[in-house]
Amino acid sequence: MAVRTVFFDVGETLIDEERYWRDVAAAAGVGPHIVWAALGKTIERGEEHWQLWRHLGIERPASAWEGIVYSVDDFYPDALDCLRALRSRGLLVGLAGNQSAALEGWARSADLPVDLVSGSASLGVRKPDPAFFSALVEVSGTPVAEIAYVGDRVDNDVLPALAAGVVAIHIRRGPWGFLQATPSGVEVIDSLGELPGVLDRLASGSS
Repeated sequence: MAVRTVFFDVGETLIDEERYWRDVAAAAGVGPHIVWAALGKTIERGEEHWQLWRHLGIERPASAWEGIVYSVDDFYPDALDCLRALRSRGLLVGLAGNQSAALEGWARSADLPVDLVSGSASLGVRKPDPAFFSALVEVSGTPVAEIAYVGDRVDNDVLPALAAGVVAIHIRRGPWGFLQATPSGVEVIDSLGELPGVLDRLASGSS
Protein backbone atom coordinates (compact mmCIF):
# COMPACT_ATOMS: atom_id res chain seq x y z
CA MET A 1 0.00 0.00 0.00
CA ALA A 2 1.35 3.44 -0.96
CA VAL A 3 2.15 6.04 1.68
CA ARG A 4 -0.09 9.10 1.38
CA THR A 5 1.07 11.10 4.41
CA VAL A 6 4.58 11.62 5.77
CA PHE A 7 5.21 13.07 9.22
CA PHE A 8 8.67 14.17 10.26
CA ASP A 9 10.25 14.40 13.64
CA VAL A 10 11.94 17.80 13.93
CA GLY A 11 15.18 17.86 15.93
CA GLU A 12 18.04 16.02 14.18
CA THR A 13 15.64 14.80 11.48
CA LEU A 14 14.94 18.12 9.77
CA ILE A 15 16.84 20.48 12.06
CA ASP A 16 20.54 20.42 12.90
CA GLU A 17 20.39 21.11 16.63
CA GLU A 18 24.03 22.09 17.17
CA ARG A 19 23.23 25.82 17.39
CA TYR A 20 20.22 25.07 19.57
CA TRP A 21 22.28 23.11 22.09
CA ARG A 22 24.91 25.85 22.13
CA ASP A 23 22.19 28.34 23.09
CA VAL A 24 20.86 26.02 25.79
CA ALA A 25 24.38 25.59 27.18
CA ALA A 26 24.87 29.34 27.23
CA ALA A 27 21.59 29.78 29.09
CA ALA A 28 22.82 27.27 31.66
CA GLY A 29 26.18 29.02 31.97
CA VAL A 30 28.31 26.08 30.82
CA GLY A 31 30.27 25.20 27.70
CA PRO A 32 28.51 23.28 24.92
CA HIS A 33 31.04 20.43 25.13
CA ILE A 34 29.94 19.85 28.73
CA VAL A 35 26.28 19.61 27.70
CA TRP A 36 27.11 17.29 24.79
CA ALA A 37 29.09 14.98 27.06
CA ALA A 38 26.16 14.74 29.47
CA LEU A 39 23.78 14.22 26.55
CA GLY A 40 25.84 11.23 25.40
CA LYS A 41 25.53 9.78 28.89
CA THR A 42 21.73 10.03 28.79
CA ILE A 43 21.62 8.29 25.39
CA GLU A 44 23.85 5.48 26.62
CA ARG A 45 21.58 4.96 29.61
CA GLY A 46 18.35 5.15 27.59
CA GLU A 47 17.23 8.27 29.46
CA GLU A 48 15.46 11.36 28.17
CA HIS A 49 17.68 14.29 27.28
CA TRP A 50 16.57 16.47 30.20
CA GLN A 51 18.26 14.03 32.56
CA LEU A 52 21.56 15.59 31.49
CA TRP A 53 21.00 18.37 34.01
CA ARG A 54 20.87 15.81 36.81
CA HIS A 55 24.16 14.33 35.65
CA LEU A 56 25.70 17.80 35.63
CA GLY A 57 24.25 18.71 39.00
CA ILE A 58 22.79 22.00 37.76
CA GLU A 59 19.24 23.22 37.36
CA ARG A 60 17.65 22.97 33.95
CA PRO A 61 17.20 26.51 32.53
CA ALA A 62 13.46 26.07 32.00
CA SER A 63 12.60 29.61 30.90
CA ALA A 64 15.48 29.79 28.46
CA TRP A 65 14.68 26.32 27.13
CA GLU A 66 11.07 27.25 26.37
CA GLY A 67 12.09 30.54 24.78
CA ILE A 68 14.73 29.17 22.40
CA VAL A 69 13.39 28.55 18.90
CA TYR A 70 14.89 27.31 15.66
CA SER A 71 15.80 29.35 12.60
CA VAL A 72 15.27 28.44 8.96
CA ASP A 73 19.07 28.42 8.77
CA ASP A 74 19.08 25.46 11.19
CA PHE A 75 17.51 23.09 8.66
CA TYR A 76 19.78 20.39 7.31
CA PRO A 77 20.66 21.18 3.66
CA ASP A 78 18.47 18.34 2.35
CA ALA A 79 15.41 19.05 4.51
CA LEU A 80 13.40 21.75 2.74
CA ASP A 81 14.05 20.27 -0.71
CA CYS A 82 12.72 16.94 0.56
CA LEU A 83 9.56 18.53 1.96
CA ARG A 84 8.95 20.33 -1.34
CA ALA A 85 9.57 17.17 -3.37
CA LEU A 86 7.05 15.15 -1.37
CA ARG A 87 4.39 17.84 -1.61
CA SER A 88 4.96 18.06 -5.38
CA ARG A 89 4.03 14.37 -5.50
CA GLY A 90 0.70 15.14 -3.87
CA LEU A 91 1.62 13.73 -0.47
CA LEU A 92 0.40 15.29 2.75
CA VAL A 93 3.46 16.46 4.68
CA GLY A 94 3.52 17.20 8.39
CA LEU A 95 5.87 18.08 11.24
CA ALA A 96 5.29 16.40 14.59
CA GLY A 97 7.86 16.08 17.34
CA ASN A 98 8.18 16.49 21.09
CA GLN A 99 8.28 20.25 20.83
CA SER A 100 7.39 23.19 23.05
CA ALA A 101 4.52 25.53 22.22
CA ALA A 102 7.13 28.14 21.23
CA LEU A 103 8.70 25.78 18.70
CA GLU A 104 5.34 24.74 17.27
CA GLY A 105 4.43 28.42 16.94
CA TRP A 106 7.67 29.13 15.14
CA ALA A 107 7.06 26.27 12.68
CA ARG A 108 3.56 27.56 11.91
CA SER A 109 4.82 31.09 11.27
CA ALA A 110 7.91 30.19 9.23
CA ASP A 111 6.13 29.56 5.90
CA LEU A 112 7.53 26.06 5.62
CA PRO A 113 6.57 23.71 2.74
CA VAL A 114 4.32 21.55 4.94
CA ASP A 115 0.59 20.98 5.28
CA LEU A 116 0.39 20.21 9.00
CA VAL A 117 2.29 21.32 12.09
CA SER A 118 1.53 19.37 15.22
CA GLY A 119 3.40 17.84 18.13
CA SER A 120 3.43 17.19 21.83
CA ALA A 121 2.44 20.72 22.87
CA SER A 122 -0.76 20.79 20.81
CA LEU A 123 -1.57 17.08 21.07
CA GLY A 124 -1.08 16.96 24.84
CA VAL A 125 0.94 13.73 24.65
CA ARG A 126 4.62 13.00 24.07
CA LYS A 127 6.45 10.30 22.18
CA PRO A 128 6.92 7.40 22.73
CA ASP A 129 3.33 7.21 24.02
CA PRO A 130 1.26 5.31 21.39
CA ALA A 131 -1.43 7.96 21.79
CA PHE A 132 0.91 10.42 20.06
CA PHE A 133 0.82 8.39 16.85
CA SER A 134 -2.92 7.70 17.18
CA ALA A 135 -3.41 11.47 17.32
CA LEU A 136 -1.42 11.91 14.09
CA VAL A 137 -3.76 9.47 12.37
CA GLU A 138 -6.69 11.57 13.53
CA VAL A 139 -5.29 15.00 12.57
CA SER A 140 -4.19 13.78 9.13
CA GLY A 141 -7.37 11.90 8.30
CA THR A 142 -5.20 9.19 6.73
CA PRO A 143 -5.47 5.43 7.38
CA VAL A 144 -2.67 4.36 9.69
CA ALA A 145 -1.09 1.99 7.16
CA GLU A 146 -0.71 4.88 4.69
CA ILE A 147 1.27 7.10 7.08
CA ALA A 148 5.06 7.15 7.32
CA TYR A 149 6.97 8.67 10.22
CA VAL A 150 10.59 9.71 9.73
CA GLY A 151 12.76 10.13 12.82
CA ASP A 152 16.28 9.82 14.15
CA ARG A 153 15.48 8.08 17.45
CA VAL A 154 14.80 4.36 17.60
CA ASP A 155 13.26 4.56 21.08
CA ASN A 156 11.04 7.62 20.53
CA ASP A 157 10.32 7.43 16.80
CA VAL A 158 10.91 4.09 15.13
CA LEU A 159 9.67 1.54 17.66
CA PRO A 160 6.51 3.38 18.80
CA ALA A 161 5.60 4.21 15.19
CA LEU A 162 5.90 0.53 14.28
CA ALA A 163 3.81 -0.45 17.30
CA ALA A 164 1.11 1.96 16.16
CA GLY A 165 1.01 0.45 12.66
CA VAL A 166 2.76 3.40 11.02
CA VAL A 167 5.51 2.93 8.43
CA ALA A 168 8.70 3.81 10.34
CA ILE A 169 11.78 5.21 8.59
CA HIS A 170 14.99 5.71 10.56
CA ILE A 171 17.32 8.52 9.54
CA ARG A 172 20.85 8.00 10.82
CA ARG A 173 22.07 11.42 11.84
CA GLY A 174 22.42 13.33 15.06
CA PRO A 175 23.58 11.68 18.29
CA TRP A 176 20.63 9.29 18.68
CA GLY A 177 20.62 8.40 14.99
CA PHE A 178 24.21 7.19 15.14
CA LEU A 179 24.22 5.64 18.61
CA GLN A 180 20.96 3.67 18.38
CA ALA A 181 20.97 0.66 16.05
CA THR A 182 18.25 0.41 13.42
CA PRO A 183 15.92 -2.56 14.13
CA SER A 184 15.94 -5.38 11.60
CA GLY A 185 13.50 -4.88 8.76
CA VAL A 186 13.13 -1.11 9.24
CA GLU A 187 13.88 1.22 6.34
CA VAL A 188 16.98 3.30 7.07
CA ILE A 189 18.32 6.37 5.27
CA ASP A 190 21.41 8.53 5.73
CA SER A 191 19.88 11.63 4.13
CA LEU A 192 16.42 12.91 3.29
CA GLY A 193 17.40 12.89 -0.36
CA GLU A 194 16.95 9.11 -0.21
CA LEU A 195 13.39 9.29 1.10
CA PRO A 196 11.44 9.63 -2.19
CA GLY A 197 13.15 6.52 -3.52
CA VAL A 198 12.31 4.59 -0.36
CA LEU A 199 8.65 5.60 -0.65
CA ASP A 200 8.62 4.51 -4.31
CA ARG A 201 10.06 1.13 -3.33
CA LEU A 202 7.50 0.67 -0.59
CA ALA A 203 4.67 1.55 -3.00
CA SER A 204 5.89 -1.02 -5.50
CA GLY A 205 6.26 -3.69 -2.83
CA SER A 206 9.97 -4.17 -3.62
CA SER A 207 12.38 -5.16 -0.85
